[in-house]
Amino acid sequence: MRAVKESSDELNPPVVTTGAVIARASGKRTISDYLALAFATWGVGFIPLAPGTYGSAVGVGLYLLLREGTGRIVSSFVPSYSLAYDLVEFFRVALMLGVIVMVTALGIRAASRTEKLLARKDPGIVVVDEVAGQLIAFLFIPLGVSLNWWILVAGFLLFRLFDIWKPYPIRRLEALESGLGIMADDILAGVYAAATLTLLLTMIHYVKMIS
Repeated sequence: MRAVKESSDELNPPVVTTGAVIARASGKRTISDYLALAFATWGVGFIPLAPGTYGSAVGVGLYLLLREGTGRIVSSFVPSYSLAYDLVEFFRVALMLGVIVMVTALGIRAASRTEKLLARKDPGIVVVDEVAGQLIAFLFIPLGVSLNWWILVAGFLLFRLFDIWKPYPIRRLEALESGLGIMADDILAGVYAAATLTLLLTMIHYVKMIS
């Protein structure tokens, strides 16, 4: 059997794949179905052009909220700046990891359910994978680094590059079953983007130190 595999990446058009065609879920849609659609799409997945890019933009916005919120909460409780900085950094990473794990776990379930509801492989409206991957791309930026606009742009573009280009073994992860395959390739793309962005920031910091 052959099925059409869609994609939320605007440069990766739908392709015909081998494998069983996904059967559409029967019966009326329930509240849990609508919740799955909402979480899988984050609202922006229904935008007709470049939904993956909009999903990444949601990830950037969520990262900024988490970063700013963590700093404000911890700093308000700890008077010592040096101690506050260590605590902020610890809780920031812990919170980010927790959110990424939660978004990924719920995203797998939501994406799997959306496939059945729409009877499509990797529906283009599913962008929760971009949200999770984009969060990973910014995971290792320390609070001591001034978050200039170019860092956000660099992290955004690096993730979009790896997500669309899909270097080895990212593309192979798409073959994983259902929602796991939808999420896994973007998770690894986020790891690649995080490693590249961290290396770039480290090099810039080193150049500033010796200049």
